Amino acid sequence: MISSEEQIDIISKNVVEILPESSLEKKIKKSIDNNIPLNIKLGCDPSRPDLHIGHSVVLNKLKDFQDLGHNIILVIGDFTAMIGDPTGRNKTRPQISLKDTHDNAQTYIKQVSKILNIEKTRVVYNSKWLNEISFTKVIELCSKFTVAQFLEREDFSNRYKGGKPISLHEFMYPLAQAYDSVYLRADIEIGGTDQKFNLLLGRQLQKEYNMSQQVTLTMPLLEGTDGVDKMSKSYNNYIAFNDSPNDMYGKILSIPDNLLLKYYLLVANISTKEIEDYKLLLKMDKITYRDLKRKLARDIIKIYYNEKFASQAEINFDKIFIKKDVPDDIPIYKMSMSEKIVDVIHNSNLVNSKSEIKRLIKQGAVKINEETVSDIQLTIDSTKEVIVKIGKRKFLKIIS
Repeated sequence: MISSEEQIDIISKNVVEILPESSLEKKIKKSIDNNIPLNIKLGCDPSRPDLHIGHSVVLNKLKDFQDLGHNIILVIGDFTAMIGDPTGRNKTRPQISLKDTHDNAQTYIKQVSKILNIEKTRVVYNSKWLNEISFTKVIELCSKFTVAQFLEREDFSNRYKGGKPISLHEFMYPLAQAYDSVYLRADIEIGGTDQKFNLLLGRQLQKEYNMSQQVTLTMPLLEGTDGVDKMSKSYNNYIAFNDSPNDMYGKILSIPDNLLLKYYLLVANISTKEIEDYKLLLKMDKITYRDLKRKLARDIIKIYYNEKFASQAEINFDKIFIKKDVPDDIPIYKMSMSEKIVDVIHNSNLVNSKSEIKRLIKQGAVKINEETVSDIQLTIDSTKEVIVKIGKRKFLKIIS
């Protein structure tokens, strides 16, 4: 068995804060002495169907614990997603239905399995216990904390000072997340740095119930492809687990140079020694940022697909952006009669909505045989074979 010192070295990699560190050491040693694995908790709210590689930062840490033999508990926050996490928000999140959270959760589990061994992961839904709580229990839980404590949160504080409304149900979100830790008897909970308040609330609530308090591990937030905001679908700066290899490759090559090594460390999960080696090679001009981005793109695509897809994505990228050619493996759309360009693109599933397609056309981002389309009512002749280009990386061959 791996010693406690070795385990702590592995666990500490890339972690921003361990609270408290002394408790982590004690828990690891006790786990080894008693040969009982620790319960490691990660909560995720299925408010959207897609995960992005910013989520992989906490999932990679969860995998470290799994590889060390500990119990991994993935909490699907189907109940808390209906409340909406107020973290980092300047207004109340819209609530979603339980059905929507369950539909999204199914895609989460499939996507998470690209990093975790899902057969060795305990997947639970917090509606199982939160739906059963009586109002008496809710009052009891609320009595454990004060409004002043909740207003210490920066997002709540800013909204309160700015005269922006804070709904009472938003206070329930961190309280419900904290109760998850009580119900599951979590030993360690992992989250991003923006979740620190919620994680520490779990510790405090466990203490109120005379339980051993969980250790909290906060992980860094990954900036998106714009290099400014944290990765998020809301900011349209994300790389999704389910992005096509071609899209993944192009998006990774678009990240700013100053974020390259952070992506290597947090997403590709390489060692700090390798990072130092890359720094030295860059300093000595023995390798370029572009070379490293190309390697990073291949490495990340291998994680979510395989080496064959990674190689083909690089070939396709070079064809499009260097040789100004069309990739070989583009989807084909067969027309038996003339159709409008918006319908063709929508029916080919290359863009999610017709409104998005119309927006792309108005922006000049749609081309037919290299000619920019400006008319959203344009009809494509079914007797001609054409190549449609959508944005920078999506192509469609139309045949009759």
